[in-house]
Amino acid sequence: MPECTIDYQSGGNMSKKLESILCVIDPTTTSQPALQRALWLSTKTGAKLNLLICYYNEFLSGNRFFDSRSLRKARADMLERQSRRLEALAEPARQSGLAIETAAVWDHPLYEGIVRHVNSSGADIVFKDTHQHAGPGLTALSNTDWSLIRTCPVPLWLVKPNELPDQPRLIAAVDPMNEHDKPAALDDEILLIGESLAQATGGELHAFHSYDTSAAMAPITTGLYVPAFIPPPDLLPRIRESHQKRFEEVLDLHNIGPERAHLAEGNTHDVLPVLAKELNASLVIMGAVARNRLKRIFIGATAERTLERVPCDLLIVKPDWFKTPVKPEIEEAA
Repeated sequence: MPECTIDYQSGGNMSKKLESILCVIDPTTTSQPALQRALWLSTKTGAKLNLLICYYNEFLSGNRFFDSRSLRKARADMLERQSRRLEALAEPARQSGLAIETAAVWDHPLYEGIVRHVNSSGADIVFKDTHQHAGPGLTALSNTDWSLIRTCPVPLWLVKPNELPDQPRLIAAVDPMNEHDKPAALDDEILLIGESLAQATGGELHAFHSYDTSAAMAPITTGLYVPAFIPPPDLLPRIRESHQKRFEEVLDLHNIGPERAHLAEGNTHDVLPVLAKELNASLVIMGAVARNRLKRIFIGATAERTLERVPCDLLIVKPDWFKTPVKPEIEEAA
């Protein structure tokens, strides 16, 4: 039986109950960490679970001029095979009382098929595995992962093959100075989602913010002779004080005590993975932090390094203005 529900802020500060979880199943492997994580959250919250296989094979695809009855039958047979696989995964969980639906769809590229199913199914969150490892403590996210980070319209939970403790620690990474053109409302949504997840799972939420003094010290650290620039002796303490003040304002709003607050000097991609390891964190919640003038999400080098170095699961949250660029229908006939 579900232990509690989970509510978070979404879409113009309207409260939204987590009702539908979408889990992407990888048909190429028997290991499904994302499924285990999605089942865990479904059990904790009572949310309906939707298992998805998005499949495509260019040799069976055909097109509007060269499609044939045999190719259409081959595609239908392949989707039926994938549907049976999904049902086999779903049935044991159904026996325990979870509400689970399954869907096998023919679509490509993979990230677009996933986004289209998010929109058609009304999913509130997406779970997906990460598989490729670049070395100890590193994960080389796939092109599909990066594309979903840029285009998925709902929170995206990227799962690493780690076991979760009974009381997981969660880290909400915020930017109260609104740097990198990140709207302030996104910090609130990140923290609200973190609070709700911690409450639903019996976990503990921590808040993190880092600041980089390199820009202020650039004339010194670059070795350039800039006689007009003489940094005041209290420059670094003042920088920290300004970040501390804004960080504490956010913490007070969300009732997060100093024992769960972490303000660090340095680049996020260096200090956040260290903190996640020290806390043995199970999940880091981050915003898709940057946008251009057309309000499109893009991922900079710093964000990429951060996402790949964090040793635990990642939950990526979009700002409320975000609209996915993925078209609602696949263009190629299937």
